[in-house]
Amino acid sequence: MPSPHRVVIVAFQGIELLDATGPAEVFSVASRVGGGEHPGYLVQVATPDGGPVTTSSGLRLMADLAFDQVAGPVDTLLVSGAVEHVGGAVQPVIDQQVVGWLRGAAPLARRTGSICAGAHLLAAAGLLDGRPATTHWLTAGRLAADHPGVRVDPDPIFIRDGRVWTCAGVTSGMDMTLAMVAEDHGQDLALATARMMVMYVKRSGGQSQFSVPLSVQTSSDDRIDKLCRWITEHLTEDLSLEVLAFQAHLSPRHFTRLFQRHTATTPGAYVEAARLEAARQLLQDTDHSLPEVAAASGLGSVETLHRVFRRRLGTTPAEYRRRF
Repeated sequence: MPSPHRVVIVAFQGIELLDATGPAEVFSVASRVGGGEHPGYLVQVATPDGGPVTTSSGLRLMADLAFDQVAGPVDTLLVSGAVEHVGGAVQPVIDQQVVGWLRGAAPLARRTGSICAGAHLLAAAGLLDGRPATTHWLTAGRLAADHPGVRVDPDPIFIRDGRVWTCAGVTSGMDMTLAMVAEDHGQDLALATARMMVMYVKRSGGQSQFSVPLSVQTSSDDRIDKLCRWITEHLTEDLSLEVLAFQAHLSPRHFTRLFQRHTATTPGAYVEAARLEAARQLLQDTDHSLPEVAAASGLGSVETLHRVFRRRLGTTPAEYRRRF
């Protein structure tokens, strides 16, 4: 039997349980499905002191190793993530003991990956500098703000940049792990593993499909916040730059600068996003035809509806409706 690939999953107090167990299960199933034809996977959980950790669900996860016991070659090093709710906002947990250990351990592994908010730990250790990366859509903005050297893309399910992988929220760790299996052993084993687990070997679209409605996002400027609410109430009307500037009692030029400063997007992009959000809700909650959805959301035509869904969500309106 060929030697198995050694996988070390980093865990600490408060991690999401599926961040660790999801990838572990994919590697385990791949080993069983592959039989003796492929090297399997040896999965170990490492914690700072080698003791158990309590996950966000309250379930305890036992460790195989303490950090100082992780000796010898590591094929794949995966970092779980944790979040906490502070003042109504979701914030990533940055365990400094984990960050310090990663600085020395990650460069020695053949490949390194993060699951969900684990990307914040890789970034804090300097392992994502100059690289594209993703994380859960709830904390992607924080990742970009805290680490301007990281090229954060909040939409992909996972991103591979050389030997460093990052993925989106929670279950996306399983998608990423399937891709790792495909890299190690080919697409056929990845597909057989996905079938065994009743998973898509590659799901369509990105995590923008799952993000919260744009209507709950607010600006720090009352004028802009009021205008954003007005936009959502007048989606089928003329929402050109001139109309929006008039509503805000500002010149178009000054309005554009102010809007971008407080929303990090352009007025035109915001209007399109608001119309897209309305279309998403109609597809989820009604049986309106696509022409009716296009008209009611302000996108106008089915052609525009398809184009916006493809560009922003990586899927079609019909596929989105079937999924949600």
